[in-house]
Amino acid sequence: MRTYCLPIAIVALTVATACGDDGSADGTADDTSSESTETDPSGNPTGDPTGDPTGDPTTDPDTSAGPTTESESESESSSESTTGVPADEAQIRVVHASAGAPNVDVYVAGDDTPVIANLAYGEASPYLTVPAGTYDFEVRAAGAPADEPPAYATGDLELPADATVTAIAAGVLGSDDEADAFRVLPLVEGFEAPGAGNAAVRIVHAGGDAPTVDINVGNDGGVPELEDVPRFADSGAAGVPLPAGDALQIGIEAGGNVVTAFTTPALPPDANLFVIATGRLADLPREATGFGLLAVGPDGVIGLIPANPVVYAFHAGADAPAVDICVGDDFLVTGAEFGDLARVQVPPGAYELEFHPAPSDCTGDPVSTQPTGDLAAGQQYLAIATGEIVPENDGNPFLLAAFVEDFTLDAAPSAVFRIVHAASAPPVDVGLLNGDDQVALDTLLAADLTWPGASDELSVPAGTYDVGVVAASVPLPADPLAIIPVPLTEGDRAFALAVGDIAPAPGEQPFGAYAIVTSINPWVAFEL
Repeated sequence: MRTYCLPIAIVALTVATACGDDGSADGTADDTSSESTETDPSGNPTGDPTGDPTGDPTTDPDTSAGPTTESESESESSSESTTGVPADEAQIRVVHASAGAPNVDVYVAGDDTPVIANLAYGEASPYLTVPAGTYDFEVRAAGAPADEPPAYATGDLELPADATVTAIAAGVLGSDDEADAFRVLPLVEGFEAPGAGNAAVRIVHAGGDAPTVDINVGNDGGVPELEDVPRFADSGAAGVPLPAGDALQIGIEAGGNVVTAFTTPALPPDANLFVIATGRLADLPREATGFGLLAVGPDGVIGLIPANPVVYAFHAGADAPAVDICVGDDFLVTGAEFGDLARVQVPPGAYELEFHPAPSDCTGDPVSTQPTGDLAAGQQYLAIATGEIVPENDGNPFLLAAFVEDFTLDAAPSAVFRIVHAASAPPVDVGLLNGDDQVALDTLLAADLTWPGASDELSVPAGTYDVGVVAASVPLPADPLAIIPVPLTEGDRAFALAVGDIAPAPGEQPFGAYAIVTSINPWVAFEL
């Protein structure tokens, strides 16, 4: 199968067969606890953003509060600068962008009272106006005694007269690895007028575990506007002019591939903004420490923008051929066969997916059109194409059944899973086999499971289990219609799918089972 980057800003990533390291796409959720951001998924605002990442992670001249420039020195002769900062003073604020770090207190070395207290991840302090000079700031866990050794100290940090500084706490607190260790990035503000209809945006790469990245404004598959931005570097003091008034797609690329993407809210015109990539790529977007964009304006934090929703699509149509999945005339997934899993990332919103026999050009009448429902930023979904294109004997019609990934994250030492009835079969009971190799009342995992439904989350100790499937109408204990070995390792999170036709006609897929493991990124599907 192949994937495409669509002009409507739908990003399709790794696609492979069910037996490989594949990703998958999903759609509608049976759990709508998260609401989608109201954006136009088909809108890709365009502009001519420019800017170059300057410096490296440790010596970027734009990330250091350095000595005053000649023009700054000249301005000191006046009582107040054009920025509103008194000529002999400076302003500084702190943005907490160190995912996983606790709330912090910030001290000036030698003082007993913090100048900033109880600052939480994702928050920004107000600007502090201080006499220009050299300071050593110390960071301690909130509430820690002032005489306790600090978790971090900036060392001598010069705050020039007339300067405004945004200091970003970034990196991994407690790490001894220089590549990701906790640090403070003191960024001297020097925003320039972005031009009519634009906002000036200073983009900062503060992802704790993200590699050097390219940043593609529009996420349109073209040449990224910012290339080779190392961790803890930024786009420069002047800011990048970006179109205001509309939502923007921001693609984060590494090695030529889109790693993740975001939908920003409409940027206000003439605004000066920091957009800070923060959090950890290794964590789920729905986790508090997941990779996201922290938007900070002159008056503080505007919000944390979670990643666009990820959809894992699984082809379980018992009689469906290989299909192309399209949105309008644009490909989303091509050549998906029974048992294939595909991963795509889309802007938040609701979509109508069209299924065409492959190969197609996404035109003409589809064999089926299925709604996804609202897809929310920061969420991942499993969408299963199930049922039959031509139902036989009152069989199940073809449809898209979707489920939000909301498994318990701290499953270890056990494993957690949900059983999904995606087969052309009547209601079933699913349970472990007892000593007589039967399903009994006391071994049931899910009772009277109907198509296309799913069980609640189940938790079991790690191990390999023989799971039996029986018709729900049969009294228990009963011999199973099918026995499925299910291996579960410590900490696994998975969907267990019953697929195919319990009584297949020629050309239909026989009854079987797949596991879709969500504790691996990207998700992996394999036949049981």
